[in-house]
Amino acid sequence: MSERIGAAPYVDVRNLRVTFTGGAKPVKAVNGVDLRVGRGEVLALIGESGSGKSVTLRSLLRLHPERRSRIEGTVRVGEVDVLSLSPQKLADYRGRVASMIFQEPLLALDPVYPLGQQITEAIRRHEPVSAAQAQQRALALFERVRIPSPERRLAAYPHEMSGGMRQRAMIALALACKPQLLLADEPTTALDATVQIQILLLLRELQRELGLSVIFVTHDIGAAVEVADRIAVMYAGRIVEEGPVATLMREPRHPYTLALLKSRASGALAKGTRLHTIAGSPPDLTALPAGCAFAERCRWAQAACRTTQPEVTWLRADHAVRCLRVFETPNFTALS
Repeated sequence: MSERIGAAPYVDVRNLRVTFTGGAKPVKAVNGVDLRVGRGEVLALIGESGSGKSVTLRSLLRLHPERRSRIEGTVRVGEVDVLSLSPQKLADYRGRVASMIFQEPLLALDPVYPLGQQITEAIRRHEPVSAAQAQQRALALFERVRIPSPERRLAAYPHEMSGGMRQRAMIALALACKPQLLLADEPTTALDATVQIQILLLLRELQRELGLSVIFVTHDIGAAVEVADRIAVMYAGRIVEEGPVATLMREPRHPYTLALLKSRASGALAKGTRLHTIAGSPPDLTALPAGCAFAERCRWAQAACRTTQPEVTWLRADHAVRCLRVFETPNFTALS
């Protein structure tokens, strides 16, 4: 959907489609996603569980099992055509060009090796440095992500660290080989509120300091506002709205974006007021409807919405919406 944004994007994803084929029926998890992310830009992907956010993110590293999945489209990161890489080139690309912060570091980190060894191994895999030099780099990374007593923590195993410290170690590992693209898959979901804020501030600080391009997946709109320059809203494997953070917060133009914004708790709600909920459930990804996937849950859907797949409409050069009624009903916020 990002065709009008930026002249030379660092990340350029075109018509990405991901289908999982291991079950009785093919699951169409991502259905024609276009994304462009500039150098030093942060894009947040938001939406309900099952909307395709994490599947999209993992496709940029080709982490889906090849025998049970099919990836189609174009994925370019810098000069790299990711989907055409050989296994050897793919191993060189992972960590060096693009790296990932996973949602649950206790599962992502190897439980049988000390954290320092995991980081030094990654550094030596990509760079011709000695073990002592890699150890010094690992120590510097722990200091950079503000892990207390970093020398001692390098010898610790993942289970010996708190959730917040493990996530900091995961960030250090992701940055170990100086990538230019950082993929963050809900990195604060398993943390308490205070630690979440600390990790978000750390990520934003590191992103600005290192000039990283970042794609940040989250359920939390508040987190997206804190770290992102632009937001892309996903539903049923498609991006339904995309634009600058301030624009989407003030002028959401897709009914799903509006529903997500209304569903969050805010200080404006009086005590005892019920939170807004989105009626119904996301569609079955093995049998997507012919029309708009959100039509069955949309208050403003009409007959055409259930039979016609909406195309992308550009409201401005940086704000796009996939909705048949975007001009017929100029502002859904006014009708809410």
